[in-house]
Amino acid sequence: MSNLHALATAAGLQIDWEDALGEPQRVADEDLALVLNALGFPATDERAIADSRRRLAEDGGGTGGFISADVGRPVDLPLSFGAAGLGELILENGSRRDVRIEQSGAGLSLPPIDTPGYHHLHVNGREIALAIAPSHCFRVEDAASGRKIWGPAVQIPALRDERRQAYGDFGTLAHAAKAFAARGADAIAISPVHALFPADASRYSPYAPSSRLFLNVLYADPALIGEPLLPESGAELIEWETMIPRRLEQMLAIYQRTSGQVRDAVAAFRREQGSDLEAHATFDALHAHFFSSGATGWQDWPAQFHDPSGHAVREFAAGNAEQIGFYAFLQWLAKKGLDAAQEIAVDSGMAVGLIADLAVGMDPGGSHVWSRPQDVLSGLTIGAPPDLLGPDGQNWGITGFSPHALQRTGFEGYIATLRAALGSAGGIRIDHALGLRRLWVVPEGAPASRGAYLTFPMEDMLRILALESQRSKAIVIGEDLGTVPEGLRPAMDERAMLGMRVLWFERDKEGSFVPPSSWPGDAAAMTGTHDLPTVAGWWSGRDIDWTWKLGRTSRAVDEAADRANRAEEREILWKAFEEAGLVDGPQPEPEDTAAVIDAGVAYVGRTPSILAILPMEDIVGLEEQPNLPGTIDEHPNWRRRMPGETDALLNDSPVAARIDLLNKARRS
Repeated sequence: MSNLHALATAAGLQIDWEDALGEPQRVADEDLALVLNALGFPATDERAIADSRRRLAEDGGGTGGFISADVGRPVDLPLSFGAAGLGELILENGSRRDVRIEQSGAGLSLPPIDTPGYHHLHVNGREIALAIAPSHCFRVEDAASGRKIWGPAVQIPALRDERRQAYGDFGTLAHAAKAFAARGADAIAISPVHALFPADASRYSPYAPSSRLFLNVLYADPALIGEPLLPESGAELIEWETMIPRRLEQMLAIYQRTSGQVRDAVAAFRREQGSDLEAHATFDALHAHFFSSGATGWQDWPAQFHDPSGHAVREFAAGNAEQIGFYAFLQWLAKKGLDAAQEIAVDSGMAVGLIADLAVGMDPGGSHVWSRPQDVLSGLTIGAPPDLLGPDGQNWGITGFSPHALQRTGFEGYIATLRAALGSAGGIRIDHALGLRRLWVVPEGAPASRGAYLTFPMEDMLRILALESQRSKAIVIGEDLGTVPEGLRPAMDERAMLGMRVLWFERDKEGSFVPPSSWPGDAAAMTGTHDLPTVAGWWSGRDIDWTWKLGRTSRAVDEAADRANRAEEREILWKAFEEAGLVDGPQPEPEDTAAVIDAGVAYVGRTPSILAILPMEDIVGLEEQPNLPGTIDEHPNWRRRMPGETDALLNDSPVAARIDLLNKARRS
C-alpha cells in the first residue's frame, strides 16, 4: 500500500468501492489528494503525506475523549487511555461509583453499565465521555401497542384550511393532523422544517437549509398570539418570490406591536436556547443586511464579519438589536406552532403524531457553518457518484458533519441536531440514511466524478440515535434507498430503525412486483415519496411527459420506447393487484386512474409493515408530484398546493372510500 493510500485509509476514505451495478471502482490518486487536502490532511507530496499521517496518528483517529457502548455490555477502551486499575464513573444523574478497568485483548474494558445516558469516566487523570445506548430505538409497537398504523406524508405549504392563506403553515398542519386523526391516521410525515434564508425568497427548498438547529420561520402562525393573518388568494402554485417578502413584512408589523407578555416569553426562550439562537438570529439579520448588495452566503460578507465572535459582529448586534430580536421572535413563534401541531395530533388520537424529516446536510453559506465551523466538512460538498441515473455524478451543493469533528467534539453537533428535530415530533425520518455509513464528498469546484466515499462512525451515530429516540419517545425511519452500503441495513434492523420500502422498487429478479405478504414487517411501506411519481402520475405517464418535455436523461432510446415500456409495466402492476385479490375486470386505460390508486393504497396497506406512509397526493388521487429531482426552475418544485381544504378533500366520497380501504387493510 502506498503512503497516499495509507493516509486515505486512515482518514476514512474508501479507495475501492462498487457502483450501482456492482462493478468495482477505484478513486484516482489525484482525486484522493484533492479530498484529503480538503479534509485538512495535505497530500501534495511525500513530505506532506508523512506529516498528515503523523498528525492523524497523534489525534488517535479523531476519537478524542468520547466512547459509545451498549447497555449491559462491557465498554471497550483503547490502551492509549492508560493501564488497568481503578477509575471513577459519574452517571448522568450525578451519582458516582468506583469501577475497575481491566485488560481485555489488545485494549482495556469497563464492566457493563446498566443505565443508558451520557456519563463520564475519570481514569488516570483523564475524563472520558461515555454514551451508553439502549438496545434499540423507540418502536412503533411501543407507541401503538403492536398495531399496524398508517399516516399521510404532507407538504406543509401545499395544505389548505379555512383561513385562505397563500401557503400552509404550522397552524394549517395542526388542522390537517386533526383531520387525518379523525379518519384513522396515527402519524403525519412532513418534509424538513429547518431554518432557511428569510431574506432570500428564491431559497425555499426544504433540503438545503441554513441550519438544522432551528426552524423555517415562514411557517410561524401568528394566530397563536391573537394576530391572525389577513386572507390571501390561494393560487394553484405558490409564488414564493412574492409571498416570502409579504409574509415577513406582515410578521414584522405584528412583532412591533407585540405585548410585554409576548416579549417576556421571547426573552425567556432566548435565555433557554442560549448562544446558538443568538448566533442564528444574528446571522439572519446579517444575511438580510448584506443580501441587498448581492451576498448570498457569509463567505460573501466583508472578512471582518466571518468571525461570529469578532468585534464587527458584536458591534453589528449592538446596533441592530431590534432586528435580531425580530428573528428570535420568529423562531419562538415557529417553535410554539410546531409544538402545538404535535400536541393537537396526539390529543386527536394519533399514536405517533408528527414524523419530522432530518435533511442530510446544510448550505455551506448558512448559519450553522458560519456559527459552528468546527462541526462541518470545510471545502467539501455532498453528492453521489456517477451511476445510471446520473452518469456524471451528483453534487447537491450542501455540506455536512465532519466525522473527525464528530468524534473530537463528542458528537455535540449531531446530538444537538437530533434534539432539534425530535423536540416537537413523535418520529423522525433520516434523509439519505446511507450517510450514517458513508457519504460521497466532492472538493469544492471539482466535478462530482472526482469525489470519494468518506466513512462515518456508524456505530457511534446509531447508538446516539437510539438514546435520543428513547428519550423523546420517537420512532426512527431511515431513508435506505439507492446503493446501500454493506452492513447498514443489518445495523438499522438491530436498532429497530425502520427502513423504507417503496412500491415502485419492491420487485423480484424477474421484474414482478413483490406481493404484499412478502414485504418486511420492520419497515415503513410507501406508495411513493415526494421525489417519485404519484400513483396516478405513473399510471398516466405524467412522469414520462416531464422527462421528454425537459430533455432529461432516460433509459429509453426515445419517447415512444419509453411509453411502450410503461405499457408493459402497467400490465405487470395490474397483474400484481389481481393476484393480491384487490381488483378484477379489465385493466384501465392510462387516463383512468381511480381504480389503480385505490388498489395501490390497499396494496401497501395490506403489507405486514408496521407503518404505512402514503403521500397525500396519492390519498387524494393527484397526478403531479411535489418535486422533480435534478430540476430547479424547469418544474414547479415545492410550489404545488392541494386542490382544497384538508377536511373537504378527506370528505370527498372517493377519497373517504380510499381511506376506508386503507384502514381495513391495516387491521387485517
